[in-house]
Amino acid sequence: MPKTTAKTRLTEYELEVLDNTPRGECELIANAEHFDRVVRAGICKAKVSLDIMTADFKAMLVPIGRGRTAASIVEIMRSLANKGVEIRLLHAGTPSGAALAELKKGLPKNVTIRRCPRLHAKAIIVDTSLMYLGSANLTGAGLGAKADGKRNFELGVITSASPLIEAVLEQFNALYEGERCRKCRRKDICPVPLEEPTGL
Repeated sequence: MPKTTAKTRLTEYELEVLDNTPRGECELIANAEHFDRVVRAGICKAKVSLDIMTADFKAMLVPIGRGRTAASIVEIMRSLANKGVEIRLLHAGTPSGAALAELKKGLPKNVTIRRCPRLHAKAIIVDTSLMYLGSANLTGAGLGAKADGKRNFELGVITSASPLIEAVLEQFNALYEGERCRKCRRKDICPVPLEEPTGL
């Protein structure tokens, strides 16, 4: 009898947790779809805000029009910011050399970039109304336009479901504003919490 009671309580607890889990409709995207759906139709179309979480941050190239001209993602962000888009980028690793070179050209004040070495999540939220959540980093092989045979195998979902977007934004804000720093036990790899690129 005690075992049955414990099971019942455990089941009720699990059901209660599930009932509080954010839900919403999602659309699966794979591999090369990431560039068209997330970059071209998402990042490049931002009007108000752009929040990005990525482990790796490289100056991936974004082809412009139908020609061979391409702009780096840093240039794209700079252009969006100049149009008034508020951009926050949170990454884990040291930006690539090309990305750092682009960053040193300067950024508008409404672009902030911070680093959390423990970050492994990848998410992109456009205008707080469209979200990508998946495996792809902000790199050419992840979200970029690399051809089949060269790009990574990636999976993710796109959603406009407010409960899901709000839940991810809550996690993003907690990290971005340093709420998790006080209890962090990895100061050995993070001597400067939420470090921003220097020399810009």
